[in-house]
Amino acid sequence: MDFCCILRIETNFFRVVYLGTGYWLFWSIFLLSFAAVMVAYTSLLLILGSLLLWERIQLYLHTCHKILIMIMITLCTFILCVICIFWKDKWLIAGLSLQIFAPVVQPISIIVMVILSWPLAMYMGCLEREVIKRRRKITPYEKARLRRCNIFTRLRALQIAAGLPFFLILLCLYVMPLGVYSPCIQEKEELGPKPVFFAHRGAPMAGPENTVMAFEKAVEQGAYGLETDIHVSFDHVPYLMHDYDLRRTTNIKEVLPEDAFKHPALFTWDFLKTLNAGKWFIKPERRPFFNMGPISEADKKRASNQSIPQLTDLLEIAKKEQKFLIFDLFGPPPKHPLRNTFVREVVRVILDSKIAQHLIFWLPSHDRKYVKYMAPGFQHVGRLLSIEDLAKENINIINVDYKKLFYNGLRDYKAANININLYVVNEPWLYSLAWCSRINSVTTDNIPLLSQLNHPQFFMSPTKYLFIWLFTDIVSAVFIIAIFFYWEHNEHGEVSRLPVKPPARIAQTPWIPVPLQPALTRNVQKHPESFHFVQAPKNKITPLTPIDSDDKSVKSTEIIKHTQASPWEDNSESTFQTTVTSLKIDELAELAMPSTEYSSETQIQEITSVHSEESFETLYSTTSSFKIQPKKN
Repeated sequence: MDFCCILRIETNFFRVVYLGTGYWLFWSIFLLSFAAVMVAYTSLLLILGSLLLWERIQLYLHTCHKILIMIMITLCTFILCVICIFWKDKWLIAGLSLQIFAPVVQPISIIVMVILSWPLAMYMGCLEREVIKRRRKITPYEKARLRRCNIFTRLRALQIAAGLPFFLILLCLYVMPLGVYSPCIQEKEELGPKPVFFAHRGAPMAGPENTVMAFEKAVEQGAYGLETDIHVSFDHVPYLMHDYDLRRTTNIKEVLPEDAFKHPALFTWDFLKTLNAGKWFIKPERRPFFNMGPISEADKKRASNQSIPQLTDLLEIAKKEQKFLIFDLFGPPPKHPLRNTFVREVVRVILDSKIAQHLIFWLPSHDRKYVKYMAPGFQHVGRLLSIEDLAKENINIINVDYKKLFYNGLRDYKAANININLYVVNEPWLYSLAWCSRINSVTTDNIPLLSQLNHPQFFMSPTKYLFIWLFTDIVSAVFIIAIFFYWEHNEHGEVSRLPVKPPARIAQTPWIPVPLQPALTRNVQKHPESFHFVQAPKNKITPLTPIDSDDKSVKSTEIIKHTQASPWEDNSESTFQTTVTSLKIDELAELAMPSTEYSSETQIQEITSVHSEESFETLYSTTSSFKIQPKKN
């Protein structure tokens, strides 16, 4: 749901609360802020949990976290249910807002994608460098192991999981204008005239609604017509009132609290005219609109003295200012003396006022035949009916809710030359949509704001829109390619500059059997403090003396056995095997190490160089004086 839809639903919610309680609750900012923080918090927990599960790490949540998550899930579910049950028609606002905002939604979305491409390219570049680094450092043994559990597959999968959704969304945004319809994308010559304004209950932002002050303010603001609601009192007097009780717009709770919930048509006019209908308007906690401007002291004084007007008062204003008048007529409750004849009483009052009949837009559908007979000059207005039904009633004007019209036959009504009035239009973007759709008039609460528009918002020619579309796509593509190229070849991430040490090679010598090469490599790295064959230094070597195999003084504390078939073995049946036995570790270490002193780091480096060919040749030459005993059968 977009932002406009959220604001609209929120406004309607607090207005319903206001209609029920008579007070505005100014905690919407706190509520939205709290909801935003909680959604961000739960989203962060979800992302963190997904990453931990990806790494096969068990997720532990504190009890507070679990409670807050459950509260958020319950709250969101409750709000969605309320919206779907009581304000399900508000979902239609999202589609309407896209019609007007589509030309700018696509460029803004692409700009956001360009911004997101920077961390994405950095992340994918890090994964790519990790893959290359691991491939360069891999050993022959690890190659065989990776056939069973390949880390490179996981790294590539991460790249695909991060990059594929991004590029799919980007591609959809690039071609989005192909499926976009916006009535405000048209040539300037095709734009229709600006819709005129019907003042909704007068000017409810400048004076108390349905009062003489409100209608006079609407005339000053340049209203084309006046809109109101009519009830008929118990003693046959039509008067202006919208609600089904008097609590919100009068002081009946102070005057007669026991009858505060009573239907307005059940009171006599002698009582109704004594009620104050304006003091509520000047109270800050009860103002009808949150975005109202400041009220002057003179207007406050005037508003506090307003009372409920009769229909004749409004007819005098319309007759004097030559303003059109449209109204809803509420039928009285049961046991009312005019239960079945209230329409005829209202028609009589209108005709008695001597107002020009063409100024009356007759909206009530009850007893329409009588109205046509008694007042043939009235302009009859229909609801959202079929064109055939409108033709039967000889009606060429309709008054409809904008949410229903744009989804139900707008083009058919325009093709049949039906004049359309939309209610209630207060937002500039919605008024712009009506303007671009060639709507004739709108009912609004905010004439000063809408009258300032000299052209529809986001209006542009098809050529200009095509230029914006192509320019946005091309420039964003260049930026995204440059960003990915930078992170692939920046000074810290060039593959050629990766400091990679080539893997150690193990020579195939008589001392190292081929099947033991991987094991020896691992042992050297895992146990550097243990004894291994080392390369004899080339300088300052202490001469070696042959060892007598009969020497009884040599007592071995550890025996190292290593056998290998002789590379110089001939075709004879006898097979000799070299054996190095009965050597003390200390003496063998003295045999292998030079007389000069080396640091521990140098020794580790000398030990790890055992795999070179030269080291084994030197070692073989130094032990050539050992006695070789034939193998015993």
